[in-house]
Amino acid sequence: MIRIRQGGQQGSKLGIIGAGAVGAAAALSACVRGVARDVVLVDRDTARAKGVATDLRYGTPLSPAVDVRAGDYDDLAGAGLVVITAGINEKTGGATDRNDPLGRLRLLHTNVGVFEDIVPKIVKAAPDAVILIVTNPPEPLVDLTCRLAGHNRVMSTSTFLDTLRLRVHVAERFGVSPLSVDAYVISEHGTFSVFLWSSARIGGRPLSEMVAERGIAFDEFRRSVEHDVRFANISIIEGIGASQYGIGMVIARVAECVLRDEGAVIPVGSYQPRYSVTLSLPSAVGSGGVTEVLWPQLSEEEQRGVEASAERLKGIVDRYVGVGDRLPTARLAQIS
Repeated sequence: MIRIRQGGQQGSKLGIIGAGAVGAAAALSACVRGVARDVVLVDRDTARAKGVATDLRYGTPLSPAVDVRAGDYDDLAGAGLVVITAGINEKTGGATDRNDPLGRLRLLHTNVGVFEDIVPKIVKAAPDAVILIVTNPPEPLVDLTCRLAGHNRVMSTSTFLDTLRLRVHVAERFGVSPLSVDAYVISEHGTFSVFLWSSARIGGRPLSEMVAERGIAFDEFRRSVEHDVRFANISIIEGIGASQYGIGMVIARVAECVLRDEGAVIPVGSYQPRYSVTLSLPSAVGSGGVTEVLWPQLSEEEQRGVEASAERLKGIVDRYVGVGDRLPTARLAQIS
């Protein structure tokens, strides 16, 4: 188990960088849920940020008290959380081929340049804020952001949405509520994520037992569900051009965990000293970001999957972030 000691303070201001499809959906979800008292949208297209904020503001009399507005980086001062959704997306970046082994990693080169521009501006305006990475690929961008920000109050949505998709597809096949499904997807967001089938349960019962009781071959069940989850983004993009609403709701939920200092355990990405790279794992999240990582029990196959994912990510990250320059390690403490 790893504990991460870090600063950060609780605040009621939420900053969102990028007012595109995902940023707008996140702002909408934040307003509806009453996540923050103040929501600031920042976009290089100031007219777009102003349009999204104005549209939302007209609906805010129906939501918990919130002030939503367009602003510049200076308006992020005092924010407890800043969310980055800016950057090239899968459709624009050509990452919608189901047979492409790179997948979302194809977007990294372009988005590194975007982050090198915006992260220093965030840190200058809101030095104590937690930074949440949503832009793809999220795990390598956490490593980069830690270096650019000079602190490790950085995390990513990573496999939170993959986990919810898994629970929805399992629940659908059993005719139960997704709230009754306890199952996780970890490691990295996308087609190389690791599904924790060995610990998956419905109402406390092992999923493998319930599949067997219905006379279904578990390997067949597993392949079917994993296919639906791994390629959900592409299916959505083919239909509406962008995967936005589900991730918008995920962002709002993570924002609640941070701004309300909940300490809720959710699967998010953060830097893991064990592998010298960012991985997505069940983690306690509060006002300082990730405060504790709860390493799950893994089968041998799942462990191999995590190690392969970590090695793959590390090789890619090392092209952009030097081995000795990845993270301010003085803030990390590892507890065995």
